[in-house]
Amino acid sequence: MGLREKLIDPRSPDRRPRRAAYALPTLFTAGNIFLGYLSILRSFKGAMAAAANQADAAQHFEAAAIAIGVAVFLDGLDGRIARLTNTVSDFGREMDSLADVISFGIAPAVLAFVWGVQFVDDSLTANVRSQFFSTGHFAAFLFLLCGAARLARFNIQHNPIPKNPGRPDRKYFVGLPIPAAAAMVAAVVYAAGAEPIVYWPLSVAWLALLGLLGFLMVSTWRYYSFKGINLNRPYKPLTIILVGALIYAIWNYGRFFLLALAITYVGSGIAIRIGGIVRRKFRRTGEHRTAEHPIG
Repeated sequence: MGLREKLIDPRSPDRRPRRAAYALPTLFTAGNIFLGYLSILRSFKGAMAAAANQADAAQHFEAAAIAIGVAVFLDGLDGRIARLTNTVSDFGREMDSLADVISFGIAPAVLAFVWGVQFVDDSLTANVRSQFFSTGHFAAFLFLLCGAARLARFNIQHNPIPKNPGRPDRKYFVGLPIPAAAAMVAAVVYAAGAEPIVYWPLSVAWLALLGLLGFLMVSTWRYYSFKGINLNRPYKPLTIILVGALIYAIWNYGRFFLLALAITYVGSGIAIRIGGIVRRKFRRTGEHRTAEHPIG
């Protein structure tokens, strides 16, 4: 007897799951919210520690980044568990969206500002520094706003088609998912050792990255969806080896390996979009040449 069968209420005429079964994916969503809340708290503690020149500021920022990373993992589980146990509900979807706004919108936006902008060195003049802080506030807010818009669009659209559609037998996201954008922010902070940015050119690059992530979230570019992976079917031994190697790499080289994974996924949508533009350009060029020199 499978898990879905075990959770069926025997008194239900339409074979609905037991009421307690609906709590299982909700617990993961609640954990997601808690980790977002924890990340915000640790970001605040890191900012206060850095302002007081305390040595543990980086530890707080690192904990905030790790909390976001674990929240990304839990976010990938709650939906799968709901589908696996046949407990998908409108309440669960709305709860998941609200959790995503907190954990992948507000939490990374707060971390992005206090880590990447708040402690830029005093080499800038007071007026320039004030304008720079205002720009940082706007960039962090723009990240949050684009993430919220991305979630709203995801909730109201059914079977959306990206601007550069791929194979019909595969599932894709339209635009960069907000958990991936938050993972990118957390991965950069974690890979940098969580030491706050003090060199203003690096902070400018950081703000540019936030702007890019915001644009990718509201874009209609294609990103691969891992929802098509079926956990119920048996896998080949090679797959088990690859999963084991992945766990080993994350455990021993987590700082740079997780950053590489985040860059690869975020950059995949850009590469696919550029590749599609180049292919269409060459296709039009070939059709134009064929029209100029007809055969036969």
